[in-house]
Amino acid sequence: MKPLFRRLITIPMYFGLLVLGVVTLPLTVPLCAVLDAVRGTPLALTRTILFFTWYLAFECAGILASGALWVWQRIAKPSREAWLNANFRLKCWWTQMLVNGARHCFGLRFEIEGLDELPPGPYLLFMRHASVADTILPSALVSAKHGIDFRHVIKRELLWDPCLDLCGNRLPNYFVDRSGADSAREIAGIQRLAEDLGPRDGVAIFPEGTRFTEAKKTRILEKLEASGDRDLYERTRALTHVLPPRLGGAIGLLEAAEGVDALFCAHVGFDGIQSFRRFLGGGLVNRTVVLTFWIVPGADVPRDRDARIEWLFGQWQRVDDWIDQRGKVES
Repeated sequence: MKPLFRRLITIPMYFGLLVLGVVTLPLTVPLCAVLDAVRGTPLALTRTILFFTWYLAFECAGILASGALWVWQRIAKPSREAWLNANFRLKCWWTQMLVNGARHCFGLRFEIEGLDELPPGPYLLFMRHASVADTILPSALVSAKHGIDFRHVIKRELLWDPCLDLCGNRLPNYFVDRSGADSAREIAGIQRLAEDLGPRDGVAIFPEGTRFTEAKKTRILEKLEASGDRDLYERTRALTHVLPPRLGGAIGLLEAAEGVDALFCAHVGFDGIQSFRRFLGGGLVNRTVVLTFWIVPGADVPRDRDARIEWLFGQWQRVDDWIDQRGKVES
């Protein structure tokens, strides 16, 4: 769908939902509180209603801010650097507001390891994908604190979020088509993100491509077994909390950014909301999300493709092992 037609649907829809949500709060909050009492959940439905109202409010604020930036661009004619920087600041502000909403509404807490003092970039950030909520963490936690302007590899379906659509398309991100209809084009699009990376730039990718479930892992194993690739089959079977990295995008990015440091992120805490049912059951209430980061210098990343694949699976096994160990501590 063309961007104009999509935005003619999504922008009025979000403003309409916000008005509806605010007007009905005096009814929905007491009703949800009663349902929570009956269900024995820690005000999960009530907190969810309040959070989604918060989300819609800052989504609409982000749309208005995007519009104001558009007017500013037409009138003031800023430089490309100033234009990109303004949209980067808007992105950081918007994602921080969503994280703050989760903190206030759900009592969510964050513990971050290995991120106090990052050396100068650029970076290739390889991040675990456990929930739709973790997609904003690079901007909300890393960019906002350290000023690293990540270029994101984002699934195309998220263009239906108007803030991501408006601001995200002004910045050098790539909205990837995960259907596999033209893998070469998608890999080339991801590789373009690695062009002209400076010391305060980075590329953020979720190499699994989708959230982990046992059913998804089983389907991947079945495909690998049918293909006869025993090496990847055994490597995938050894993973217990994450899916194997999709090699096209991840390896393609490493090829396009030789010598760039690799930054890895593993986290626990969002696993309880892998389904909407668990989310409504209070899976996010009073949770602590723990994130750990580590850097592999670009000089230590292998140049040979087969060696790169082995190295990437080794790092991803480290992600899996950390989740296993930290999950036992949290439980």
